[in-house]
Amino acid sequence: MSDSDDDAYEEPLFQRVIEYAAASDRDVVRMVSGHPDWEPPAALREGLKAYADGDPESFQYPPREGIPELRGEIAERRGVEESRVVVTNGAAEANYLGMAEALDRDAGSEIIVTDPVYPYYPGRTTMLGGEVTRVPVGDDGHVDVDAMRAAASTDTAAIVINTPNNPTGAVYSRESVAALADVAADVDAVLVADEVYDHFDFSGRFESALTLDRDHVVVTTSFSKALGITGFRIGYAVFPEALIEAALTRHTLVNVAVSRPAQAAVAAALRETPPSYYESVRDTLRDRIEEFTAALDAAGAEYTTPEGAFYVLVRFDDFPGTLENVKRLVDDAGVAAMPGAAFGETYDEWIRFTLCTDRVDEAADRLAAYFDGQ
Repeated sequence: MSDSDDDAYEEPLFQRVIEYAAASDRDVVRMVSGHPDWEPPAALREGLKAYADGDPESFQYPPREGIPELRGEIAERRGVEESRVVVTNGAAEANYLGMAEALDRDAGSEIIVTDPVYPYYPGRTTMLGGEVTRVPVGDDGHVDVDAMRAAASTDTAAIVINTPNNPTGAVYSRESVAALADVAADVDAVLVADEVYDHFDFSGRFESALTLDRDHVVVTTSFSKALGITGFRIGYAVFPEALIEAALTRHTLVNVAVSRPAQAAVAAALRETPPSYYESVRDTLRDRIEEFTAALDAAGAEYTTPEGAFYVLVRFDDFPGTLENVKRLVDDAGVAAMPGAAFGETYDEWIRFTLCTDRVDEAADRLAAYFDGQ
């Protein structure tokens, strides 16, 4: 169904919860945002040092589309033409560009998203003057292709998906993504596939939408999570040829270009970081998932086990996932998380916990003690 209360975009709840937890006078285990606590690759630090020692000429404006060494690395790894790659200010701008260009095609004003959904997608849609339609996911947290197909119409400008998914942790099958690309093509829409958690697939099923080789698919991602560098703000989008020039124009008007030193450091990290780095991070997250969910089992809570990404949705009896209850957990349990209601209606009884902390076992123990005392 279409959103009726998205007439004005609002400040996302993330910042409000983060600030509330920071203002607490007690120790709080912070499990609100996907803010990696792991060490970035050594090659990234070395790349920054090398850049700092470079010629001052390299401190000037970079090419608007991104520096050649980074775009070249991306294109080679993704098996696409370098001309289709735009380096962006994180995945946030990459998604913004994909959604904006879908709407600018004058092929519709509706953007279809899943429910639950990362709240920035509906917010961007409203900001861009589009209309949001939310389609509930299936009981297993996976995208409901049939429901998406039923919702799509000639007014649909884009279908936006995120896999591996935040907040459900679902990894969509290649068949599901291909079916959604077909749905988009049938109504002359664009499929925007946000793959920011592609390095965090625990199922072994993830395949990029780029493997579909469709001319109406935009794929977005960033290095923020994979390299543990959310502050660098380096992402990218791979556009079909028909949209690349319009996307570059909008990108230039909004940003001019993206930080050159951050791009240089990421390019060095891509060239020199072995696969073992990424596997080590996945191993750490697997351990945290096991620790956290084992404690939740002991507490008798219902939860989702992520197939990808690093989020766990938890439902506690008679404790819906509202902002007020999240504040109660900060005050009384010393654990900060996100209300499920922030992501839509389908999981509004749940609370989302992020496993970007080495204190997950302590957080679970605090939650168990709190709810045992209720």
